[in-house]
Amino acid sequence: MTLLQSIAASVAAGRRKDAGKLTSEALEAGIAPAAIVDEALLPAMAAVGEKFRRDEIFIPEMLVASLAMKEAMRLLTPHLVEAGVEPKYTAVIGTVQGDLHDIGKNLVAVMWRGANFKVIDLGTNVPPQAFVDAIKEHRPQVVGLSALLTTTMPAMVTTVKAIRTSDAPPVKILVGGAPITSQFADEIGADAYASDAATAADLAQSLAAV
Repeated sequence: MTLLQSIAASVAAGRRKDAGKLTSEALEAGIAPAAIVDEALLPAMAAVGEKFRRDEIFIPEMLVASLAMKEAMRLLTPHLVEAGVEPKYTAVIGTVQGDLHDIGKNLVAVMWRGANFKVIDLGTNVPPQAFVDAIKEHRPQVVGLSALLTTTMPAMVTTVKAIRTSDAPPVKILVGGAPITSQFADEIGADAYASDAATAADLAQSLAAV
């Protein structure tokens, strides 16, 4: 097994210390930081997402894999910045106003980072104008809106309308959460609905590339 394959395996298995140690070894061996991302971290997170989609792993396993990836990225980021390497896409994500739940949102953010997105996470209980302001500031290709409570679905409606009617740059809107459906997404004018974090990563890449 090559060093890059070992990094990918440690991330996919959620072995945080190993991921950091192996990433350091790869840097010391002269492997380009971008190659570590493209050939180890991105494939690892793609594999994690696919296993989650097939119900072979569950949220705890995804979370530990995300921590392992974060440890590797912590070591890589200074080198990537120095080399002028940036994520291919940008995304803004947040849980809509009135909703304080963040597990689903956090998983999507992790999968997006693993899909080569720079992610601006606005947190929870985010008012519509905050999304609009973030879109103006960061000019993302994709914005993700999350809601877990049925009572906050109207806030998602309001947020989509605020984005669409603002003078912010055009952006693709992806929605998700326990009470959300593809029909609801269509009704409120969103571009796509994701039922899980792995699907959200695939959809975000497709939407961003348009």
